Amino acid sequence: MLTRLWIRNIVLIEALDLEFRRGLGVLTGETGAGKSILLDALGLVLGDRADSSLVRSGEDKASVTASFEFAQLPAQIAEALDEADLAIEPGEPLMIRRQVKADGGSRAYVNDQPASVALLREIAPALVELHGQHDDRGLVNPRGHRALLDRYGGIDSAALARRWASWAKAEAQLAEARDAQEQARADQDLLIAHLAELTALEPQAGEEERLATARADMQKGEKLAGDLEELRHVWEGSDSPLAALRVAARKLDRIAPEHPLLTEALAALDRAVIEAGEAEEKLESAAEALVHDPAALDAAETRLFELRALARKHRCEVDSLPELMRDMRSRLDSIEGAEATLDSLEVAAKEERAAYEKEAHKAHEARVKAAKTLDQAVAAELAPLKLDAARFLTAIGKLPEEKWGANGIDTVEFLIATNPGADYAPLGKIASGGELSRFILALKVALAEKGGAATIIFDEIDRGVGGAVASAIGERLARLAANEGQLLAVTHSPQVAARGGLHYLIAKSSKGTVTRTSVALLDDEGRKEEIARMLSGAEITSEARAQADRLLEGA
Repeated sequence: MLTRLWIRNIVLIEALDLEFRRGLGVLTGETGAGKSILLDALGLVLGDRADSSLVRSGEDKASVTASFEFAQLPAQIAEALDEADLAIEPGEPLMIRRQVKADGGSRAYVNDQPASVALLREIAPALVELHGQHDDRGLVNPRGHRALLDRYGGIDSAALARRWASWAKAEAQLAEARDAQEQARADQDLLIAHLAELTALEPQAGEEERLATARADMQKGEKLAGDLEELRHVWEGSDSPLAALRVAARKLDRIAPEHPLLTEALAALDRAVIEAGEAEEKLESAAEALVHDPAALDAAETRLFELRALARKHRCEVDSLPELMRDMRSRLDSIEGAEATLDSLEVAAKEERAAYEKEAHKAHEARVKAAKTLDQAVAAELAPLKLDAARFLTAIGKLPEEKWGANGIDTVEFLIATNPGADYAPLGKIASGGELSRFILALKVALAEKGGAATIIFDEIDRGVGGAVASAIGERLARLAANEGQLLAVTHSPQVAARGGLHYLIAKSSKGTVTRTSVALLDDEGRKEEIARMLSGAEITSEARAQADRLLEGA
């Protein structure tokens, strides 16, 4: 609830500090004293547009600070602050400050942390609910009527939201599967062609390396075979080195006995003949091993080139081709099995839809029942508020299927007819602001809603009425304040003022060319004098004081 309000240099207010507490607080004062300035100042901390005309003449800036306290921070405020990355300690008051410069600029702070005006507007509905002569928010806005009716009727809208989420999930899965199948079917012919191409080659893991190695070996063998062929021509024949060695050995063998050195030479020559013979055998073995097969080399090169060309076509490595082939087979298999999967998902989506519709119709019936009870409760409040001819209707309609959602299949709107025979119209269409405020009061009393705004303000709800009607308004404001926690009423009615637990007097004074607005919290004697003034006018009579006493005692 609102606990304190500090105002500096706002229009006629130089400096003002106000304290508030639970219950009904009333603000009174003569016409033009500046009651609207207080509401304008409060509107700044709630995100209203900053206007440089609000800055007091001669000052360069103005500021308003409001302090709100909660047993537990409302979820709407906590979530908004968390998204804005603003931290508030548990149990700490919520302090909102707004500065306005004379040049039109403004700044906002939440607990001394810079904040956006958009954030103030977002959390405002959970802080203050204002009903006045030109009310276009709160109960007037039909967007909130369904939630109010559900809260009034104790309707479990959370269960309905869960059913909606389940159905939406099932429909999303079905749509995803259909899209996937359509895409797969579009690719089916291409997949078949690519798979046939891959299957014809049947690539194997590691095949590229093996083929490349074999190809390199065969190319090397081809070159060596040519060299060996040239060497064979040198080695073979009657004039080959080996033949010459053998001839020399035979000749030396005949003369070797003639001298020891010749014997040693013969031994060395014999060894050379033996070594040369072994070399010849090795050369023959190598020639046999390196026999060149052009067909094998051509086959290896052809397969290697085909594999690499296919890899380039699919923009992958050659070693990835086997996995690509398996993936294509799997995708083709999935196309064939997709029908069964789609059938299963369609059944699931139908079941979730049926469950949602069942829950939505259950909520619809509960809303219809709650609407009748609410209509009767509001009707009982209208006559005492001088709205005897008015009628109230909670209109429930059906949404088209494309607009169904987490809140069900219903539209809910509060309608009224102010005159006999007149058609029902939305709350905001009422011509008289006074009638609108009283209608909202009747609706608020009937709803007796919990969990709404921390503070409710009624601005001149009693305009144009008096006597028993004003007493009825005061009694209902007090009753509503007891239910809601904190209610402030700007009033011209002594019957309403007498009901206040706190009474603030707004006054305007002039000194020379300077005009100031001040606000004072009245004590018991001050309250009696102010209510007597409201009863009698400028001259307060003893009869007016006596009547004021009676009003205060009755309240």
